[in-house]
Amino acid sequence: MGKPKMLSISRYVQSLKEKREREGKTFILSVVLRILVLLTAVRCLMTGRYESFGTCILALLLFLLPAYAERIFRIRIPSVFAAIIYIFIFAAEILGEVNNYYEIIPLWDTMLHTTNGFLAAAVGFSMVYLLNRNSPNIHLSPFYMALAAFCFSMTIGAVWEMFEFITERILVTHDTQRDTLVQSFLSHYLDFEKAGKAVPVQDVVRTVIETAGGETVVLEGGYLDIGLVDTVKDMFVNLIGAAVFSAFGYIYVKNSRHEKLVTGLMLQPSPEPEAHPAEKDEKSAAGGEKNEQVLQEPS
Repeated sequence: MGKPKMLSISRYVQSLKEKREREGKTFILSVVLRILVLLTAVRCLMTGRYESFGTCILALLLFLLPAYAERIFRIRIPSVFAAIIYIFIFAAEILGEVNNYYEIIPLWDTMLHTTNGFLAAAVGFSMVYLLNRNSPNIHLSPFYMALAAFCFSMTIGAVWEMFEFITERILVTHDTQRDTLVQSFLSHYLDFEKAGKAVPVQDVVRTVIETAGGETVVLEGGYLDIGLVDTVKDMFVNLIGAAVFSAFGYIYVKNSRHEKLVTGLMLQPSPEPEAHPAEKDEKSAAGGEKNEQVLQEPS
């Protein structure tokens, strides 16, 4: 009964060795980041920051996604791409959420959304590229492949913004869509005569918020926009990241050049897994016993 279990452990250790040999520095990076997340989780637990502790657990689960995707979809994620994913998860969840980099560094959120657009376009382009290369009846133009990658990235960006809206408004967790103070805007709501005109509001200097409980909050500097500006800004920078990789992908296919930037981020079909050495020995031993039994049978 213990032999299959030992065999599975041996297979797991062997897969880790193969992963380390294949990814090299990326494997070391993932281990280091996991250790940092664990240390952060312990710190959050000791200081009573249980929501941040949950974020650390989420980050550890997200670190498993590349390996899980490779197994499920039978693809090979390049080490460069995997390294960017690990750094992106750590920067978003640990540095951004737990260590509050979103507030400390104003451009932190913008940088991550730009990177997200770039990576999503790489995934979309890889899928279309593999489909075009492996299907004899499909012949897509480089422009169409780049356009499909761009649209895929923008769709992912839009879905993410809807997810942020849901977590903020329905689940009422925290402010995922950052507020912005603006000094001017147009409003149909202020068209009290119902003339179908957008009423311009200029030079707003403060926002006064009064609650039913009698509490009053005064914000100096302008009108408080609750998420619209942040959402549109995130979509714009996602567009920039998507457009940059789509352009590189177009050049890659058009000129049939193996650009390092593109090849380092292109998903590849996973090779057929070879049988584990222990399994081979077990099968050969079983085959030998069977042959021996056949030879010992009376004629």
